Amino acid sequence: MEGSGSDQDAADQQNPARKRYHRHTAHQIQELEALFNKHQHPDEKQRLQLSRDLGLEPRQVKFWFQNRRTQMKAQGERADNNTLRAENERIRGENLAIREALKYVLCSNCGGPPTGETSFEEQQRLRLENARLKEELDRLSGIAAKYIGRPNQTPASSHQISVPSLDLGMVGYGAQNVGPSTDVISPSQSFGDFAMPTGFALEKNLMRELAINAMDELTNLAHTDEPLWIRNLNDNKDVLSLECYTKIFPRAMESKAYNVRKEVSRDSGLVILNGHSLADIFMDTNKWIEMFPTIVAKAKTIEVLIPGTPGTRNGSLQLMYAELHVLSHLVLPREIYFLRYCHLSADGIWAIVDVSVDNIIQNPQASLSRCRKLPSGLVIQDMPNGYSKVTWVEHVEPEDRAGVHRLYRQLVNSGMAFGAQRWLVTLQRNCERLASLMAANMSAREPSGVSSLDERRFLMKLAQRMTSTFCANISASTAQRWSAASGSNDDGVRLTTRKNASSTGSILSAATSLWLPVSPQRVFEFFRDKRNRPQWDAVSGGNSTEEVVNIANGSHPGNCITLLRAYTAMHNNLFIIQESCTDSSGSLIVYAPVDINAIKTAMNSGGDPSIIPVLPAGISILPDGSDNRRMQASSSNSSSIGSPSNTGGGSLLTVVFEIHVGNSPSSNMETHATTVNHIVCNAVQQIKAALHCLDV
Repeated sequence: MEGSGSDQDAADQQNPARKRYHRHTAHQIQELEALFNKHQHPDEKQRLQLSRDLGLEPRQVKFWFQNRRTQMKAQGERADNNTLRAENERIRGENLAIREALKYVLCSNCGGPPTGETSFEEQQRLRLENARLKEELDRLSGIAAKYIGRPNQTPASSHQISVPSLDLGMVGYGAQNVGPSTDVISPSQSFGDFAMPTGFALEKNLMRELAINAMDELTNLAHTDEPLWIRNLNDNKDVLSLECYTKIFPRAMESKAYNVRKEVSRDSGLVILNGHSLADIFMDTNKWIEMFPTIVAKAKTIEVLIPGTPGTRNGSLQLMYAELHVLSHLVLPREIYFLRYCHLSADGIWAIVDVSVDNIIQNPQASLSRCRKLPSGLVIQDMPNGYSKVTWVEHVEPEDRAGVHRLYRQLVNSGMAFGAQRWLVTLQRNCERLASLMAANMSAREPSGVSSLDERRFLMKLAQRMTSTFCANISASTAQRWSAASGSNDDGVRLTTRKNASSTGSILSAATSLWLPVSPQRVFEFFRDKRNRPQWDAVSGGNSTEEVVNIANGSHPGNCITLLRAYTAMHNNLFIIQESCTDSSGSLIVYAPVDINAIKTAMNSGGDPSIIPVLPAGISILPDGSDNRRMQASSSNSSSIGSPSNTGGGSLLTVVFEIHVGNSPSSNMETHATTVNHIVCNAVQQIKAALHCLDV
């Protein structure tokens, strides 16, 4: 033994490059296990403190926790396999017992053995029923293995599966029954092409298991850095290591269509809203759409599977449907059926995860661009100053069956169109807007031009409704069919009509998208400059305007609401309400003529802005996707909304104009179509000339 030890030392001296392994002491393992029992994912500060206390390198502590989590996962898988093996043996024993019992079955009428024909038919029926149940079990187990990463446990009895209110007590969630939500579809109804499948109650357990495992994956993706995420120093982005990801989160191999891509992104930043308020927004469909009108075209809660703790949304699990869009009529929205699960951990960190349920709920007739969401969402940590630090992870597999229009192909394929950066900067900007709306007093330095808080909030709510309407109407969803205007090519003006919700008649919309070799920030500043307004605004008729009201709704000076007075030959009292907003993902300018007397009357009668008719027009400005570094720089580790850089990349513009055509016959509709087509084409030419891009 001594000789072998000496030989080993000699070998180590001869080969100094050979790696030597050191075992942890019993005290070190005890302390590491104690922290692991409390926090399986300690942050960097906790790991540094523990390494100092135990005399270890921080990397040793980090790798120990990674190995310990892998070990725990392997132990869980072995336990699951043993359970399934025991269940298989039990079913096999029951099957043998039934076969033996069938040999001695007696007829209930005569007391003798049953006839051969009856016994054969009964056996055939049992075989068919057994085959059907086995096929159903294989299907559900396949889905569970695909999404959860391990085989799903066979339920002990059917009555345990069909409980209508799921309980997540196994992981410490206090689910309680509450009244139904007004935006929920009952299981017997349908939403679009969606219909609740047969045996939906059986698949609720799969959804519960799927949500729990998705939450675990999201928190790992949010808190873990290298080797799972690798920092790209060229564009300051976190890049997911797919090799490391598949090792940590193994899934069953599956065949993919050639047009399915993978988009993975992560970003973090400060948001001027606490975790409780953010959770309430994300778990309320209407509030979620209001927060993200530039991304969410349509959304609906199909069913609330678990209501969660009353007043906090903790533990809530919902089955939802959404259409996500880019602000252009040329890009099909992405259609997603997904689970949304909200959880508040013991250390006060909120997490909200989305995960697709496409293979649990089949929807073969979908006509939009399908998209599968792997565990995605946000982790929220409250800060002492009322802010919260948000880490956003977006992991999707879009299926662009119809392809992406050539103008927007680079933007979409780069991941900027639907990535974590766009979600985060939009959240930051709209949280600033919400804080401005809920402000208890007006700043003396703000040149608002309003006389009271009520008047300020009224105009802000009216502008919000106008902007939301504009974003919804520009979508290329199935509800709106855009057709090329007469004499236009595929890249020219397109038209669509819709019913007027506030009065009789119809609304005729015209839109066109184009690329300009000018940075998005420069284009946005062009539209903000009131001296340039006569060159593109058809509402003011090319006349000068006077700014009457200016309400700031964000830290960037471009995020504001203005009320303009236009001096025209026909209307000396024409007012235009406008909202402009910008962040590193793009900019938006929406405006509409309003009746100032109707606004005054509405404010005097209680301040309901929904009674004011608005017909919004506007311009959407997006980066072309050739340079996405400015988006990263503005959102990461920042409490304010940065503006895009003036350098790098061009702009994608979508110009939209609408008119009310009333109950016009078809002949007049053609005249109106020609008029609105001319207005949009003229505005585009004026914009190109002003920006010196006539040759584009």
